[in-house]
Amino acid sequence: MAVRQDTIWERFLSPIVRLFIDEEELRRYAQSIDWQKESDRFRRPEVKIPAYYSSQNFHGIEGGYLNSGAAVSYDPITQYVVLPNETLVRQGLIDRIRVKPRRILDLGCGTGSTTLMLKQAFPEAEVIGLDLSPYMLVRAEDKAKTAGLEIQWYHANAEKTGFADQSFDLVTASLLFHETPPSVSQSILGESFRLLKVGGEVAILDGNQKTLQNLDWLNNIFEEPYIRDYAAGSINAWMGKAGFEAVQTQELWLLNQVTSGVKPLKDGSDVRVQGSAEEAFLGKDWIPAPGY
Repeated sequence: MAVRQDTIWERFLSPIVRLFIDEEELRRYAQSIDWQKESDRFRRPEVKIPAYYSSQNFHGIEGGYLNSGAAVSYDPITQYVVLPNETLVRQGLIDRIRVKPRRILDLGCGTGSTTLMLKQAFPEAEVIGLDLSPYMLVRAEDKAKTAGLEIQWYHANAEKTGFADQSFDLVTASLLFHETPPSVSQSILGESFRLLKVGGEVAILDGNQKTLQNLDWLNNIFEEPYIRDYAAGSINAWMGKAGFEAVQTQELWLLNQVTSGVKPLKDGSDVRVQGSAEEAFLGKDWIPAPGY
């Protein structure tokens, strides 16, 4: 699916956003890094880049995320297109986490904005950020070093991470699913289920599917290649199909939503640690998988 060149982003939004961006500073930053050398530190040659990812433009960025320009421009663009405030929206995911994780995997981490917030919220936890673009990981590592945060960055496909079964207590994804076909989102949730320990939690932050369904003109503005398919779907249903229980979606600032689910006992009974999984999501005490 080709993306039109004369897009709403290019005609209207990009010029407005550029008024608020210090492009000279961005150029200096971009030129200060040997992108080929730095990206090669993360690049794993066995990782196959899927066509749905490599053949599209995202966020008005020509060529998608597989270039250094995307890594440099992503944060300045996102701070103005994630409304009402990017930090508040990402914090909405953090605030809705009910487990106390020892090991966290942030899928499709991009430049690491949510990953850094996860480490700040759970400083004792081991945090790993995973992305298909080694260029984005270069930027993420730089941000983590500047913030003084110890985070691991890993080049892999979220559909097939290569990590061991039941090796995480929390798996997250922020603003990822609207950029993947629904079949890929389903695969990512299946992989998340495999990776989580019993009682572990998955938490997905993304656009509000109900809002996007009812305000189709928003999809024209965003001009993401898969956003209409995403809007027509249901993360709740996708999570249920993957095997998660206690699934719930909470609206976040009208335009966004956070969907959470718990990996249940193998026999399908409630996860009971001081209370059921349902009680956990209603704010009761919740002891995570490591405490089992």
